[in-house]
Amino acid sequence: MNKEKMPFQVWILTLAAFAIGTAEFIIAGILPQVATSLSITEGQAGYLISAYALAIVIGGPILTIYLARFNKKMVLIGLMALFIAGNLMSAFSPSYDILFISRIISGLVQGPFYGIGAVVATNLVSEKMAGRAVGQMFAGLTLANVLGVPGGTWIGVEFGWHTTFIVVAAFGVVALFAILAAIHSTGHGEAKNVKAQLAAFKNPKLLISLAITAVVWTGFMTLYGYIAPIAMHVAGYGESAVTWILVIVGLGLIIGNTLGGHSSDKDLNKSSLFWAIAMIASLVLVGVFTDNKILFVAASFIFGIASFANVPSMQLRVMNNGGDGQELAATANISAFNVANAFGGFLGGMVLDGQLGAEMIPYVGVIVPIIGVLLILKANRNEKQAQPVEA
Repeated sequence: MNKEKMPFQVWILTLAAFAIGTAEFIIAGILPQVATSLSITEGQAGYLISAYALAIVIGGPILTIYLARFNKKMVLIGLMALFIAGNLMSAFSPSYDILFISRIISGLVQGPFYGIGAVVATNLVSEKMAGRAVGQMFAGLTLANVLGVPGGTWIGVEFGWHTTFIVVAAFGVVALFAILAAIHSTGHGEAKNVKAQLAAFKNPKLLISLAITAVVWTGFMTLYGYIAPIAMHVAGYGESAVTWILVIVGLGLIIGNTLGGHSSDKDLNKSSLFWAIAMIASLVLVGVFTDNKILFVAASFIFGIASFANVPSMQLRVMNNGGDGQELAATANISAFNVANAFGGFLGGMVLDGQLGAEMIPYVGVIVPIIGVLLILKANRNEKQAQPVEA
């Protein structure tokens, strides 16, 4: 049996995804330091998650429509250069307003990079490896949560949060040179014109796939964005322990991403439904054990597995229904993830600053993903009805 290997170029995309993923989620780890330093509430600091996310939601698809006509290698290099500039601006931000703007600049990169990068990744492998190729690229996100966010949190505690962003920018520089050296300029398929890309959005299957991503993923960021305040204010951990809690959650993300990639290649519909329900159950579990140090961390680890196992199936479902606008569809899905990140960040911030308090965040995180499960059931049923009956 000839086992197909993952091309080296996909690993380079994983490295870039690591840098970008670290920039996205790092606020979750340094949120208390940013709030103290800038004399704002932790809820307000959490809105920096929303700023980044909304930049992806709005800017991502617009940039992709424009960039799809250009050589993909040069596009990826240009996006990494903008990413480096945005994070250096964050590093030297003297105020909340400047930091807010810098997060928007960094956020503009993520949608087009992940969207175009996912298409490049799937075009480098056979169809039966597509789920694993997408999973491999998004493994950069999970590694960001295992190494990047905890490492950045430790740097923030030891040397100040400004230094964290300098290190993130340095990872961007490494990724830029790796793309320059390893990604080929040709062989990634021709970009379709704008009209053909936009026509894909007339497909109801694509629209429901994007909606599934947006509502299911809200549950992830509602909890993950505020894991540091929950660990410190409810579970009773000290500031330094947050780093190791994030490492443990991040290990869960890696396991989940791997499981999700394989189960998506086996049966996309079943994978989508199972992991969405599993994430809801894991949120309840975290909520039940917030007042027990050991069980809180164990439940958070399970939450990491169940959450990130959804990512390959969500991205692959959208790309399968993208038609001639596959790049734009893939980028739109990154926007859908970040509609969820923005709303989850906002929702968690409201609960944290409101009367309910940090201990209620996991329970509030359950509400929106339940709608996602209903949408998955509907999408799966529609797909089953559309399949031709075998004689």
